[in-house]
Amino acid sequence: MNSSEFRTALGQFATGVCLVTVNDAESGPVALTANSFSSVSLAPPLVLWSLQNSSECFREFAGNEHFGLSVLGKAHEAHSNHYARKDQHAINTQDFAIDQQGVPLFTEAVATFSCRLWAVHEAGDHHIIIGEVIRFTSSSQPPLIFHGGRYGQLAPSTEQASA
Repeated sequence: MNSSEFRTALGQFATGVCLVTVNDAESGPVALTANSFSSVSLAPPLVLWSLQNSSECFREFAGNEHFGLSVLGKAHEAHSNHYARKDQHAINTQDFAIDQQGVPLFTEAVATFSCRLWAVHEAGDHHIIIGEVIRFTSSSQPPLIFHGGRYGQLAPSTEQASA
C-alpha cells in the first residue's frame, strides 16, 4: 500500500483541530496540535486522541495522569500551526488558563475538555490515548476545520441539520 496515497485518502475526512495539553513535572506546560480527537462514550464520558510514537513529546503526553483538549476556532490557525511544529510545544501562558487538575486549557477555545487518563493503547505507529472527561466547556463559536491538508471553515447555515 502506498502510504502517501493512503494519507491523501484519509485527508478527505474533514476534522476539527485541537490543542492537547499537559502540565508535565519535567517539561512544564506543553501543547500539541491534533486532529485525531473523537468521542468514545457518554457513560462514562470518554474521549480519545492519537499520539505518534515518534513524537518528541511522547513521554509527556502518554505518561501524565491528566490532560486537556481545546477545540480551536476558525480564528486560531496560527495557534494550530505553532504547536504543530517540532520543538514548539512549550505553551505561551497568556493564552491558557490552568484548571483544577493543573491542566492548561486554551482560553479562546470553542470547547475544552479536562480529562483523567483512562487507557493508552498501542496501535501501529501511534498510541490511542483515552481520557475520562472530568469537566468541559462549550461555546457557539465556529470551529477550525482541516480537510485535504488545508484549513477551512463551515459554510454559514440558515437551518439546523441533524445527523
